[in-house]
Amino acid sequence: MSVPILLVTGFLGAGKTTVVNHLLAHADGRRIAAVVNDFGAINIDAELIAGASDGVVSLANGCICCSLEGDLLRTLSTLLRRDPKPDYIVIETSGVADPADIVRNLMDPVILREAPLETVLCVLDATAPPAALEDALQRSQLRVADIVALSKLDLANEGAGLRMREAIRAQRVPAVVVDATHGELPSALLFPANVDRAPAPREVAPRRPAEERFETLSWTSDQPISLPRLQQAISRLAPKLARAKGLFESVEQPGRQMVFQFAAGRATLAPADAPAPGAARTRIVFIAELGVLSRAELDGIMEACVGS
Repeated sequence: MSVPILLVTGFLGAGKTTVVNHLLAHADGRRIAAVVNDFGAINIDAELIAGASDGVVSLANGCICCSLEGDLLRTLSTLLRRDPKPDYIVIETSGVADPADIVRNLMDPVILREAPLETVLCVLDATAPPAALEDALQRSQLRVADIVALSKLDLANEGAGLRMREAIRAQRVPAVVVDATHGELPSALLFPANVDRAPAPREVAPRRPAEERFETLSWTSDQPISLPRLQQAISRLAPKLARAKGLFESVEQPGRQMVFQFAAGRATLAPADAPAPGAARTRIVFIAELGVLSRAELDGIMEACVGS
């Protein structure tokens, strides 16, 4: 029996992981294998963990998570050899990945026979300005989609969803557009009723020359940082950031780790687990377009956060 694939794409901070989290938490008896870029962003409650080995986290509800590292086809082959096999595979792409390249890889005859690509879901931030759809990468993400899910509607201004729908129609995207409040989507849209039916191969656009558009800068410190100073630093950095995330210990709450996330102009904080022995007290990754943020500028702004 073949194992259908759901491919989840979308720009940085669009809400892809929220959708994957909801699918895992509401599997309803399905064995879902989630292939993700970042384990840390997946909400795996401690009581749900049944075991971990070979880079795979097994959940008590029958679902599993593994990291999207290295060769995708090799990862899929490993999942398909598991006993029991998953009922469905969900692949969450990087926010800076062109999904057309992944779709092209999934058209490999062997993978298509054993794990056919059933649905491509593009998650779109409803709080973003409609002009964002003029971005070449976002257009590529929309073009391959069967379903476009509007996220963060609870944070959007009144009428933002309608404006975004009109912008999607202007792009002549044939996908179905649905609301995804808190990452929730009807499972009937995502998973086939008849798992024995293999989808037909897809036509994908010709491969475009690879273009390095984003770069990642990491900043670490063995000292706790000041929360007010961190807020000031992020305010200064925000216009240049596509995304940021990390862990830190604050001067105000010594010994307690916090998770920091920044996306779409919004920063959030949440409690984190105890740090690993020997780990730096602060570890934050910043993603920006090439040449927009220098190492010297980042270091200067972030080092001002150290101390009370």
